[in-house]
Order: sequence, then C-alpha cells, then structure tokens
Amino acid sequence: MKLASYIRNDVPGWGVVTAAGIAPMLEKWATIGEALAAGIDALSAALAEQAERIPAEEVVWTAPVTPSTKILCVGINYGLHVAEMKREVPANPSVFVRFADSFVGHNQPIVCPAASEKFDFEAELAIVIGRRCRHAPLEQALDHVGGYTCLGDNSVRDFQKHAAQVTPGKNWDKSGSIGPWIVTADEIPDPHQLTVKSRLNGVEMQNGQTSDMLFSAARMISYLSTFTTLRPGDVIATGTPDGVGAGRKPPVWMRAGDVLEIDISGIGVLSNPVIHETQLPVAA
Repeated sequence: MKLASYIRNDVPGWGVVTAAGIAPMLEKWATIGEALAAGIDALSAALAEQAERIPAEEVVWTAPVTPSTKILCVGINYGLHVAEMKREVPANPSVFVRFADSFVGHNQPIVCPAASEKFDFEAELAIVIGRRCRHAPLEQALDHVGGYTCLGDNSVRDFQKHAAQVTPGKNWDKSGSIGPWIVTADEIPDPHQLTVKSRLNGVEMQNGQTSDMLFSAARMISYLSTFTTLRPGDVIATGTPDGVGAGRKPPVWMRAGDVLEIDISGIGVLSNPVIHETQLPVAA
C-alpha cells in the first residue's frame, strides 16, 4: 500500500495511492503516522470503505512529514561509500538530524543555496516508524517499521565540513526531498535486498545495494531507540551508496536546471527539479 501527502486546491491532505487515484484518508486519521500505528488491516478496511478517488494530476505532492517528525539520519553507512570518501569504518552509526522544512515532496524543486556551489546528491532508503519504540531489542526492531520511502539527503559539502558536526551542511531549506509515497512494510519483506539509484539529468550516478549497508535497519532502529523515543511517522535515513558528486574526479555538483531522480526497487521514483535560491519568491 502506498501512502502519500499532498495539497489539493490549497488544502493539505493525505491518502492511499491506487491505480484509480488517491483515496483521501485525512478524515479517518490526522496523519500518516497515526494510520501506520493503526496497522495495515485498519488501513485496508478504511480503503475499502472510501469510495472517493482524487486524480493524481490534481494534487501537488508534499513531503510525508510534519513539524513534529523526528528525522534521524545515519551517515557513511555503505561500505563502498566509506571507501570513496576515504573514511574509516565506524564502530557505531554516525547520526545527525534534519529538520522537516529541509525537505520537499515529489516533483517539487530542491534549492541550490546561494552561499555554496558544492550541492551534492545523495539517494537513500528511508525507514518510517509505525509503532512507538524505546530500547527496541535488535531481534524485534523491524516489528516497529511502518513503511519505507525514497529520500534525497542532499548535502552542501563545504558547510558540512565547517566543523566536526555536519548539521549546517544538511539542513538548508528545501535542500532534500522525500517521497513520492511511503510503501507499507508488508510490501517490502527484506529492506536489505533493494537497489538504490540516483540519476542526474537522466545519467545514472549511483547504483548501490542495501545489502552493502554497514548497519542493518534493525541495528539502526535499536541503536537510535536507545537514546530517543521513536514514534509513528518518524523517519530514519539509512545512508547513501557510492557514486556521490564529492567522490568523483572532477566533483559533480547540482546546478539550477538539473533534475534529480532517486529510484529504489519496490518503492518507486522520487523526482525533483533543481532551482537556485535566488529563484525563490521573496516571501518564501
């Protein structure tokens, strides 16, 4: 099942994406997180009861997060990516956070910052929590997953390296993307058997396998829930495979006019045009 957030006629909503259109679910549950917590059986029943279908062309896709969503990101989590960036293999997950307003939805523009020319692409699988957890045992950690989605954890590389903490390079407004929808966990039995690709202007840049992750999905959930409570709707970005712009010679940076696509098997394609910060409306 595919769950997506959108705006239609200036009104935000969310629903289940079907072949016939989007079945709105806002009146049933206020957020996707609440629906994931209710479970797949409740979602299936609600879908069967909802006759309305909204044509996909009538909506603007938005990021399936809310201002209260925790977005926790695990860096340098692919063996080949560690090698291309000449980093040491970490003993524990390398964690940073992102703000909800640093993301846009499917087909919405991501923004090159005016203060940097080193805007890099990073395709990632994201885990969406479906059940509240704290101190989740490793062997039970995947029981708390509600679904998976595509995520562009795009980095402003020079700001990322201003200090030991990478936060300034990871939280530029509208620099990342997420979507186009969340695929419920029942449709992805093994998150470690997926292909993660990125394409820039149609040219393949990354092509990695989640089996290359140093820390498994269960390990990340267990580790993160040790220090913070994970709630339905929270997002965990699982790291990017090799092939990023910073690892190329010469480096490849995103520019206004580019189109970034993130393609993950079993989920779909997240596509975003790239604009420059100076192209944003003055009031934005």
